[in-house]
Amino acid sequence: MACTIKAILFDKDGTLLDFDATWASPQEQAASFAANGDELLSKRLLVAGGMDPGTRKTAAGSLFSAGNALEIAEAFINEGAPRSLEHLTSALDQIFLEGMQKAKLLPGLETSLHELHNAGYILGVASSDSEASIAAFLRTTGVIDLFSFIAGYDSGHGHKPGPGMVKAFSGTTGIPVSQIAVAGDNTHDLEMAKNAGAGLKIGVLSGTGTAADLSPLADLILESCTDLSEQVLVRP
Repeated sequence: MACTIKAILFDKDGTLLDFDATWASPQEQAASFAANGDELLSKRLLVAGGMDPGTRKTAAGSLFSAGNALEIAEAFINEGAPRSLEHLTSALDQIFLEGMQKAKLLPGLETSLHELHNAGYILGVASSDSEASIAAFLRTTGVIDLFSFIAGYDSGHGHKPGPGMVKAFSGTTGIPVSQIAVAGDNTHDLEMAKNAGAGLKIGVLSGTGTAADLSPLADLILESCTDLSEQVLVRP
């Protein structure tokens, strides 16, 4: 067997950070702002986004788990939010950015990221969040220097599940797409990897996705990216 994987492109939410613990409050703030304080409308917007107002859990494949601020704003307005699309999208981006100031890496992941970086793997992040929010998250958690590439929905590479972010990572690093592994907790992440022709598609169960969701699209299922190692990244 030979190691063909030279770079890893991570999703952010649910893959690098604890999704529900991080996002429940910003999603509630977003819905409340969009509803202009109308509590009944705010709850309806949370449900439309994919969050259960009672449990504060977010469903796999929902707008909150896989969509970007523009898509969420469009859905909120369709549900009756009394805001303009431009204003609401901008406000949601700001709310989500501020949420990153309190975000934390999943347990044990800081050590794993350092080990992968020290082993020579090139690391990147591709998220449906904004580029500014990704950078804020990596700065807050102290790992930004480990990453050579970040791409958000507003970075000009297109949206998931399109292949643009993976191809941009390849172009930036000079590493062929066939030597890039993509790790994510959502079907959008793995569909992006498939559409780009990534060398390894890794589904992780640390976020909103389940094994049943991810297995049909993944080459490999892991409990968390803490299980990533040089052995895992060796392919036939």
